[in-house]
Amino acid sequence: APIVRVPSALHPLRVEHAPFDGARLDERGITRDYLAHLADVAADAQAGSGADALVFVPGAREVDEVVNRLRGRVSRSGASVDVLPLHGRLSPREQDRAVRGRLRDADPHRIVVSTALAESALTVPGVRLVIDSGLSREVRRDQARDMTGLVTVSASRASAEQRAGRAARQGPGTVVRAYSEAEFARMPAELTPEIATADLSDTALLLAAWGAPAGRGLALLTPPPAAAMDRAVAVLAALDLVDASGSLTELGARVARLPIGVREARALLAGTAELGDARRTAEVVAAISDDHRASDADLARLLRELRSGRAPGAERWKRETERLSRLAGEGADPATPPSRRMTGDGPSRRTTGDGSSRGTTHDDAGVVTALARPEWIARRTGAHSRSYLLASGTRAALPEGSPLLGSEWIAVREVQRAEGRAADGTGAAIRLAAAIAEDDALRLGAHALVEERTTAVVDGRIRVRLVRRLGAIPLASTPAAARPDDTGPAFAAHLRELGLDALDWSEAAQSLRGRLALLHRELGGPWPDVSDAALLDRIDAWLGPDLERLRPGGSLRGIDLPQALRRLLPWPEAARFDELAPERLPLPSGSTARVEYPQPNDADGSDEQPVVSAKLQEVFGLAETPRLAGGRVPVRFHLLSPARRPLAVTSDLSSFWNGPYQEVRREMRGRYPKHPWPEDPWTAQATARTRNR
Repeated sequence: APIVRVPSALHPLRVEHAPFDGARLDERGITRDYLAHLADVAADAQAGSGADALVFVPGAREVDEVVNRLRGRVSRSGASVDVLPLHGRLSPREQDRAVRGRLRDADPHRIVVSTALAESALTVPGVRLVIDSGLSREVRRDQARDMTGLVTVSASRASAEQRAGRAARQGPGTVVRAYSEAEFARMPAELTPEIATADLSDTALLLAAWGAPAGRGLALLTPPPAAAMDRAVAVLAALDLVDASGSLTELGARVARLPIGVREARALLAGTAELGDARRTAEVVAAISDDHRASDADLARLLRELRSGRAPGAERWKRETERLSRLAGEGADPATPPSRRMTGDGPSRRTTGDGSSRGTTHDDAGVVTALARPEWIARRTGAHSRSYLLASGTRAALPEGSPLLGSEWIAVREVQRAEGRAADGTGAAIRLAAAIAEDDALRLGAHALVEERTTAVVDGRIRVRLVRRLGAIPLASTPAAARPDDTGPAFAAHLRELGLDALDWSEAAQSLRGRLALLHRELGGPWPDVSDAALLDRIDAWLGPDLERLRPGGSLRGIDLPQALRRLLPWPEAARFDELAPERLPLPSGSTARVEYPQPNDADGSDEQPVVSAKLQEVFGLAETPRLAGGRVPVRFHLLSPARRPLAVTSDLSSFWNGPYQEVRREMRGRYPKHPWPEDPWTAQATARTRNR
């Protein structure tokens, strides 16, 4: 690729530090004490420099907090300084005022408090001073709870350098970092690419609109994580926006043309068709798509306050409602009569099952919210409980005293990780939701409705239930008679839950398993892995026929495990099984000894070799230690006294006869005089008998 160079003047930049003696972050995000520190540092630095200043904080809430603190301090000091906010939620006029710069030298100096909006993409004229909080707001995804949210974290060093550069774009400048040099050194070098952590639903729809479902065939700078993209495509399918091939449906094509998020666009179009009122639908979508807050999580009450103008951001919400109303008309199904695409401010009408209609109800907000996130339809876990179970499987709690606590079913818009009373033991808190009728919940979440037979082993017997659920939410469960084909899957699931210890592992079964484990360890495939994890993973392959033969009242203890394990033997290699890993070894005395093989899950490293226990006299004359697995593994001998107590442990018989044997002989021949203790073990006859016999 060609390299394009754009020369520019580089102005000197002085770097200062004003560290904070306390915690910048806690479990709720940036601390109020640190915001106060930022305001003080900004006010002092601006007063000392007499220049326009730019203050970087993580988000809009922190912008408002620091602006209020600075204005209070400026008011008390009588200084001639304008304090201006800058973030994406402000109106264009307010943003222009912040980035316009001073028109005349006589105009007051400015302190602009901004999010990362001003980090790289724009120049704020006149700024010679930057105060950096060193914090950033990044997208993080909780995979277990299917939640994506903005989290306040330490900024990267690259971001800190970029912010500092705002002070020296037009002349010499100064950056004051409100943290220590050590904290700067601990910052990550680069920002985590958002594609690696974000919900990719919007991305997946855009890619499908481009004709590249899931991004297949596109050379992207940072490829999306495969699992996250698969989840995003599944979300689009659940919203009826893509078909089985990943291509756009008719609704998906209309949604892709709207300049709003996927979920919000789907709720806007489908909600307008559902309620027959574009404006009512737009009001709900405008409320749930912006950062409007409800301390009690009640979306219906928030909407009432926004309509009345009492809620913060009401004017912004009204402007967004107007915009969305127009978009609803532009994106309506061409087959929908124009009179249905947008109505006035009158009551919406929704058709019931018998063809009649009814006016607006309190759960219309719930319907629109459910259309945006059907997987977050939720049901109360118990009477008078604050805890709700979402169809996705997440449990979350409503705030104490929320008007929604009387609702059996709710449609959740926002849920966050939380601890303590806020989470009521669930690990998550519901921040915004609306009540929804049960029939609407089941209808709008129909893609997640499941009817299945569940089997379980209870007290050794098969119990079957017919279960109906909405995703993870149980709806009904009734007992049913067990069928012959229920037995195998039920006992297999039972074993996966309890582990292989639920089986009767006889000595023969343990020996066979140990033999297979040794060959797998030493020779690899095709000899099978017989560890607990591998056997549980392949339970149908070796134990399936035995489980299927069990009756509903049968017992796992009666299964012939050696026969079951032999199903794993590879052919034709199995013809050499007894040669490579014999069950017993012949001894010079003419008898045989059982080989004890280490079990595959044995954590004791001392038992990695096969062991043979035999009376010392039965091994006279055996010089070469037998080796198994094609000569790869020597046998470890436990040489026993006539009373079958251990005398020696060795994997090298030749060395034992030439050395330690003489000491053993001196100690033992007086204790066991009836047994042979020859001076020369090489030529002595091996025997299991006494000398007289």
